Amino acid sequence: MKILKSAIVAFSLALTLGSFSTSAVACEDGRTCYTPEQAIDMVLQNIKSAMDAIDSGSEGEVVAALIKSASDASKEINANDVVDRNRQRANGILKKARKEAKKEQLQVAEEHLKQAKKKFEALKGML
Repeated sequence: MKILKSAIVAFSLALTLGSFSTSAVACEDGRTCYTPEQAIDMVLQNIKSAMDAIDSGSEGEVVAALIKSASDASKEINANDVVDRNRQRANGILKKARKEAKKEQLQVAEEHLKQAKKKFEALKGML
């Protein structure tokens, strides 16, 4: 009886684990899914808008918010381990740019944004 009970538990556990796939349900519930190329383009667009804000003379807090949106968009880049590792490095540069923008050092922030833009553009070649 003990063996039968263990077999039933193991069978039901295997049945429930096999019936639901987390990757298949990841884009349901109204969540928008992006391909890695689309996500990289979103990040590059946000970086461009942050650079345009610096050129137009916006305040540091506005620029920092735009950089934050670029950083948040970078989390949508899901490809492989190499791409993710380089995404994290590029995201670190975005964090430096945001920190400088908060301190109103907009020229330094713009230099960091240029570096981050190059890093994110390089991610497209790794896909």
